[in-house]
Amino acid sequence: MTAPKIFGIAGWKNSGKTGLAVRLVTELTARGYTVSTVKHAHHDFDIDKIGADSWRHREAGAHEVTIVSGTRFAIMHELRGEPEPSFQAILARLAPCDLVLIEGYKREPIPKIEARRLEAKNREPLAPGDPHILAIAADHAVPDAGLPVFDLDDTGVIADFVEATCGLKRR
Repeated sequence: MTAPKIFGIAGWKNSGKTGLAVRLVTELTARGYTVSTVKHAHHDFDIDKIGADSWRHREAGAHEVTIVSGTRFAIMHELRGEPEPSFQAILARLAPCDLVLIEGYKREPIPKIEARRLEAKNREPLAPGDPHILAIAADHAVPDAGLPVFDLDDTGVIADFVEATCGLKRR
């Protein structure tokens, strides 16, 4: 498998990024692609449960804790005061795939679509200041965008755009 293509979804909080990402993963995997995702969080998060064995391992000071079952595995890496890893370092840890769909990381120089919803916390457009935003997906009219504008819920058309932009070839 060759190096994966990378495509991002950027936007402000409540702009529809996660919903679009989920719909694109569903659509693109149905088209036969292997898709991985990277989600950037601007807050502390935990995927573990307080009191679970793996949580206890982390609390004891483990640098990495890996949980493995017959259906999945997860590696939790504790930063313990170290800086957040770079975008490239995260990409390097992923298994081979056709496409890495990025949610967030709005400042990274990768091809991306900007998600916009009227109910977003911040409605200031990102596109005018980011040459890597190649299109806009919105739940409202976007006059004079200077870029392709898609309906935020038109997943098939947006998936076609991602395929074309990334040069993905159906098998």
